[in-house]
Amino acid sequence: MSTVNVKHEVTSLLEKLPEDCTIEDVQYHLYVVEKIRQGIDRAEKEGTLSQEEAEKKLGAWTTT
Repeated sequence: MSTVNVKHEVTSLLEKLPEDCTIEDVQYHLYVVEKIRQGIDRAEKEGTLSQEEAEKKLGAWTTT
């Protein structure tokens, strides 16, 4: 992502946060945005599972 897009994204985030937010609030939201971006990038590179495949995998982990 280019620097311009990052600046725009941060500016947009700051505009959405309440006026009384703390620096910790800003840090948390930036962290969440970055983790989401990483997840999307990973999904694009490695692919995703269909609903059926996900349910099959989860079924092996859970009991009914």
